[in-house]
Amino acid sequence: MNSLEENIRPTFGGHEKFVFRHGWLKKGVDAVKKEPLAFTRDEALAELGVGKNMVRSIRHWCLATGMLQEIGGVGLAKSLQPTELAQKLLFNKGWDPYLEDVGSLWLLHWQLATRLTRGYVWHLLFSIYLETEFTRPSLKKFIGNQLEQRGYSPTDGTIEREIEFCLRTYIPAKTKLGVISEETLDCPLAELDIVRSFDDGMYRFNVGPKVSLPLGIFGYALLMFFSRTVENRRTVAIDDVIYQPGSPGQVFKLDENTVVEYLESLEIFSNGLLRLQETAGLTQIYLTETLSSDFQGQALELLRRHYEQ
Repeated sequence: MNSLEENIRPTFGGHEKFVFRHGWLKKGVDAVKKEPLAFTRDEALAELGVGKNMVRSIRHWCLATGMLQEIGGVGLAKSLQPTELAQKLLFNKGWDPYLEDVGSLWLLHWQLATRLTRGYVWHLLFSIYLETEFTRPSLKKFIGNQLEQRGYSPTDGTIEREIEFCLRTYIPAKTKLGVISEETLDCPLAELDIVRSFDDGMYRFNVGPKVSLPLGIFGYALLMFFSRTVENRRTVAIDDVIYQPGSPGQVFKLDENTVVEYLESLEIFSNGLLRLQETAGLTQIYLTETLSSDFQGQALELLRRHYEQ
């Protein structure tokens, strides 16, 4: 079990067979801002403007993306509150309340793949699975083995369902006879084009440069990665940022040259909080004391600079 997974007890389901839609996360955050138990109230259906199963789905996706957090109670009756990131991003005067910036979609992808309680299959797919091409059966076998090694034993049906909705998060739905229903509406993350599907049942990661991934979003992800993995170190190997589970290189499916380009640009964007340093022919990332003492705070600062540019 890697360091990101310590003390994690993943939960499966909760999405009620819906991917999240445009506007859902803000709806959920706004509702909880007014009432911490918004999702358990009888008025929830009317206030959110969706059916009962969708109310539960909105709750799930707000938690899975780290826009809401549980603060007390039991089961679905737990009180919720918007996270600091949700307040800065989705509140009415926030950075991007309606997710009009494609960088916000990359940010949500990062959140899904690194918040392991509700996004564990996303984590396995984007951080642990090293193949660039796969089929559903091969992915099912891999995920089943990974879960078994970690002491979890969900049913085959549960694994198949989680794979279905993990892939549906990124791949536009194929409608039958042109019929569009609630179940076939796309998730905003399909815009990222990070996973592609083919008619022969093959899937392929789109590995390489991501033109739409902003420097500030990459920087936020990098510092959040450091906050979980760097302990009492002032230097980090570039390979860790590219290949280590939960790294930006893995989650965003970037190649080595692209990661180095981002790191070089971050020297200026971060005002020198991190910089590349070559010693004995080995290039490493050097972290200043200011940065290493407050990774999360500095990560949010990079987001602020991105959205206020």
